[in-house]
Amino acid sequence: MVVIGAGECGVRAALALREHGFDGPVTLLGAERHAPYERPPMSKHLMLAEAPLPPKTIASVDQLAALDIAFLPDTSVSSIEIDRQEIVTDNSTILYDRLLLATGARPRRIDGATGPHMVVLRTYDDALRIRNSLHRRERMVIVGGGFIGLELAAAGRCVGADITVVEALPRLLARGVPEALAATLEARHRAEGVKFHLGASVAGFGEDRVALSDGTALPADLIVIGIGSLPATELAMVAGLVIDNGIAVDNRLRTSHPNIFAAGDCCSFPLDLYRGRRVRLESWRNAQEQGKLAARNMLGADEVVSSVPWFWSDQYDLVLQIAGLQDEGRSIVTRDIEAGRILFHLADDGRLVAASGLGTGNAVARDIRLAEMLIARRARPKPQDLASPRISLKALLREDA
Repeated sequence: MVVIGAGECGVRAALALREHGFDGPVTLLGAERHAPYERPPMSKHLMLAEAPLPPKTIASVDQLAALDIAFLPDTSVSSIEIDRQEIVTDNSTILYDRLLLATGARPRRIDGATGPHMVVLRTYDDALRIRNSLHRRERMVIVGGGFIGLELAAAGRCVGADITVVEALPRLLARGVPEALAATLEARHRAEGVKFHLGASVAGFGEDRVALSDGTALPADLIVIGIGSLPATELAMVAGLVIDNGIAVDNRLRTSHPNIFAAGDCCSFPLDLYRGRRVRLESWRNAQEQGKLAARNMLGADEVVSSVPWFWSDQYDLVLQIAGLQDEGRSIVTRDIEAGRILFHLADDGRLVAASGLGTGNAVARDIRLAEMLIARRARPKPQDLASPRISLKALLREDA
């Protein structure tokens, strides 16, 4: 068993192979020099820490060795030879019986956005550079008003840095967050001192500034490009695997070749819960769950992807959580609770297809978890029950049982 990619997905898969009793060779290939580490803390806790923190490991080198998992860090894979079931690296070849591609995603780039003062957030080394700039309270311009950009903006203001966010669309978080919740987050950022340029396009970059198309020049000591990511499909494409907004897999995470699986940020897959709609999810929990599922299926389990999509983001003391696919909804029911708000997204037939919540601390966590269970059951709760904070979602779940 060989796993390419030592992030959340790949490591969870390698560990799961051992947990489920596989005692043959397991090889885990990582592109970075570090032991496998968690990525979510890089835009949150690492940025706020008074001193640079080491990466939070998923599994240490010693733990992997104790499980007889051959971990090869700082390893670049040049090709996959499907006919020979062989992986070619810079200095060796590795044979496989089953192969998992957990290559993740890479940040989108902007033409001309290069130089010593430009950075994206993907690796621990990227995060350290951004953190050091924030703690020097330098002027930072963030291009992109998505999750990464706003989490960095929040961290920057918490340590007193000067933060400006440039977003090409008319509002923040337009891709995946309801407008009402995005507006609440924007208001909080503005209250904290973040400066915004919305509906703005970048004309070019200088050594110490970002030029907008309207002639505005934004001074910057560091420029962060945070305009989303692209699935890392290069190896799969050259190998001849089907690509469709990522490495195309079926609902058991099998690629177009029967001995090769793909999971996590790099793959797109059909979700039976949404009529087989093909989606690609970039989230920590999806990577973790799919890594484990891929391992079981590599061992012959033949299990279907069934989990409800889930995402979260921390900004200041506000926590955003989303379960399901909110763009599947045709109407919204709002429930205001103490210290938060939850939006329930209903399909035309009344089925609950998503829930989006924003509140301080853990205010929305329990209800979003219960909503996730209702979504999984394809429940059709009454809108008036969803709207009323006096009616618990747990009671609705019992009614649907």
